Amino acid sequence: MVEKALKQPDIFIWTGTDKRGVRVKGQTRGSNPSLIRADLRKQGIVPLKVKKQSTLFAKSAKKKIIPKDIAVFFRQLATMMAAGVPLVQSFDIIGRGHENAGMRNLILSIKNEVESGTGLSETLAKYPLYFDDLVVNLVGAGEQAGVLETLLDKIATYKEKTEYLKAKIKKALFYPTAVIIVAFIVTAILLIFVVPQFEQLFSSFGADLPAFTRVVVNMSEFMQEYWWVVLGITTGCVFGLLQAKKRSKNFGRALDRMVLKLPIIGPIIHKAAVARYARTLGTMFAAGVPLVEALESVAGATGNIVYSDAVLMMRDSVATGQQLQFAMSQTGLFPNMVEQMVAIGEESGSLDSMLNKVADFYEQEVDDSVDALSSLLEPLIMSILGILIGGLVVAMYLPIFKMGAAI
Repeated sequence: MVEKALKQPDIFIWTGTDKRGVRVKGQTRGSNPSLIRADLRKQGIVPLKVKKQSTLFAKSAKKKIIPKDIAVFFRQLATMMAAGVPLVQSFDIIGRGHENAGMRNLILSIKNEVESGTGLSETLAKYPLYFDDLVVNLVGAGEQAGVLETLLDKIATYKEKTEYLKAKIKKALFYPTAVIIVAFIVTAILLIFVVPQFEQLFSSFGADLPAFTRVVVNMSEFMQEYWWVVLGITTGCVFGLLQAKKRSKNFGRALDRMVLKLPIIGPIIHKAAVARYARTLGTMFAAGVPLVEALESVAGATGNIVYSDAVLMMRDSVATGQQLQFAMSQTGLFPNMVEQMVAIGEESGSLDSMLNKVADFYEQEVDDSVDALSSLLEPLIMSILGILIGGLVVAMYLPIFKMGAAI
């Protein structure tokens, strides 16, 4: 289904001369070279060469698009429309000036669709890999209400804050993960290449090795013979976990629930999920999207299956007439402060404003927690590395110390 939605007209690379005789070049989507040439002539360009772009290049270009590119695209589009630049011309300016080839092709193809009369929300829905239901719904609401410019600005702000929050979470997880991987690699190198050199030296002593040294030597012998087994099991476990989370909803739910219970990382994930929930719901509610419909889109934006399931339960409760604050309290996931602010927002008719305040607060909380975590982990990880590497060094020098004491 995704592949069908992404299938677009071919990209043609062309060269030609304009009305002044200056040589120009570019690329355009179309079904065949003849239509491309006709379109160029309408623009006052005499086509010299029109060549279809290779499929391999097009596929590789698509892979280069990252969420940050989409966030920047919406900010540029919102800025240009606020300056009075027409929508189609905005696409043309942003697309042709983009450094990312994949993003450039995507924007220009959207421009061609919109230029032919297709609605922007309908066009974006054809690219689900880059524009989720939430964005499509917001753009559709903006088009129907005639406030597309305002909605694009809200989408840009939402995307920017979401990407910032993701970057913070990745920062919290990346540092310890990277250090653990480096520690594993260094330990493996010592056991496979360094310890055997000491073992040859110890064998010439003709005396029993200390127990600690013997344990390290046995580990070294095992690693030398079965390093490929250890590497295979480690890689298989990581790959298996990723695939199980991707394919099994029950496993993913259990894993997300376990992450939420971790001593230091868990509270950060909790705060990030609350911030995403509040930011997404506040953005959609401000756009005029009905609460029940908004909650359905919010469920997929929380970043955690436990929160996603809770939001879907809240949607069902709200659909039966219950207040949002009561539905939130039934899940047991949201802090009392969040529930009270939502209750105030419902009573005062300023729910979107209150939700945005909640999002701002918890995004700052995540920011502060990640900084504190980094400060805490640095000495802790250095201590672990010192004990690990230092232990191996001491184990190798214990027989030498023992021999020196005997002399």
